[in-house]
Amino acid sequence: MYRNGHLHAEDVALSTIADSVGTPFYCYSAATLTRHFTLFKEALDPLPHLICFAVKSNSNVAVLKLLGDLGAGMDVVSIGEYLRARAAGVPGDRIVFSGVGKTRDEMRQALLGGVRQFNVESEPELEALSQVATALGMEAPITLRVNPDVDAKTHEKISTGRKEDKFGVPISRARAIYARAAQLTGLRVIGVDMHIGSQLTELAPFEAAYVKMADLVRDLRADGHTIERLDLGGGLGIPYTRSNEAPPLPTDYGAMVKRVLGDLGCEIEIEPGRLISGNAGVLVTEVIYRKQAEEREFLIVDAAMNDLVRPAMYAAHHDIEPLVEAEPGAPMLPVDIVGPICESGDTFAKQRALPPVSAGDRIAFRSAGAYGAVMASEYNSRLLVPEVLVSGDHFAVIRPRPSYDDMIARDTIPDWL
Repeated sequence: MYRNGHLHAEDVALSTIADSVGTPFYCYSAATLTRHFTLFKEALDPLPHLICFAVKSNSNVAVLKLLGDLGAGMDVVSIGEYLRARAAGVPGDRIVFSGVGKTRDEMRQALLGGVRQFNVESEPELEALSQVATALGMEAPITLRVNPDVDAKTHEKISTGRKEDKFGVPISRARAIYARAAQLTGLRVIGVDMHIGSQLTELAPFEAAYVKMADLVRDLRADGHTIERLDLGGGLGIPYTRSNEAPPLPTDYGAMVKRVLGDLGCEIEIEPGRLISGNAGVLVTEVIYRKQAEEREFLIVDAAMNDLVRPAMYAAHHDIEPLVEAEPGAPMLPVDIVGPICESGDTFAKQRALPPVSAGDRIAFRSAGAYGAVMASEYNSRLLVPEVLVSGDHFAVIRPRPSYDDMIARDTIPDWL
């Protein structure tokens, strides 16, 4: 929000942070992260539940610690994410290990370090986990991720619950695979897992999948399996534009979960990421040049697609605002906002209406707290950008900007060159 003409994160002007750490940088609000987590928690009360933050959306250890201290579990998809969660102080019994490509070494480390459950995604993974756990003399708690063949009606690249997607086991084969799991040593069946996609803006696909899940639970119990937990995945979307019709609220989602699944007597696990962290963060960048081309004007900024890849990868929209509020009645002029990378795809927005912005001015990309810094790279040998956490009237750098020497020193030249 603007205060005294300057865009703020909580009680800190973003321009103050920019003066201190330089641009570009990511900034997250502790208050917003807390509020969004609390909304989910309240939405599922009084059902027994655990909210497992999807670490893939924002893996900064400070963010994980903030949420973990609030009681959040963590949903991880690699041993790196697992170790980040543990470094943040989250105990193993609040960490769910998902992902289609878990290696035996990852399984071993998670078992030894402590894990709430493995969400198993294939029959070969089931066999591998059994062998690893048996060799350790341990028992791995498992769910099977079931693919319900429900179209989430979201972006092609983030839809995960259709029969042609790589995730989970077909619901038509679930009972047979659960029967096999019951025969294997080193495994303990505890529940069912399902996740149909990300950035869903309607409840209907969730409900369709959860109805199938409820029927499957009843069938599995009839087969003799103990089903204690239902992992519903994540995926509830956020508004990326102020003009959009708002996606369903966590309270609406919670009411639907209680209505469809509440009579099963299971502990509910959900794995929100974007809805907790997405609108808690911004990416701040500075205009390098304002360039007049033959048919349009460009704002060339110091952030690029390697810093925020969503517009290039998904044609995603982010609202963009100047850090200094425009004068009342200032004209809104169409510009293309682009980065300095040598790719035409390094474009954040085309013909976006903005108030007058010149070289040296700073702008903020809103809703950048999820799938922003975690997807960054050093393409064009650009440095990863710092991350900052704001709480009230103070801020801290929670990941510093590396130096060029740091970046180059990771490469080694063999003796024979």
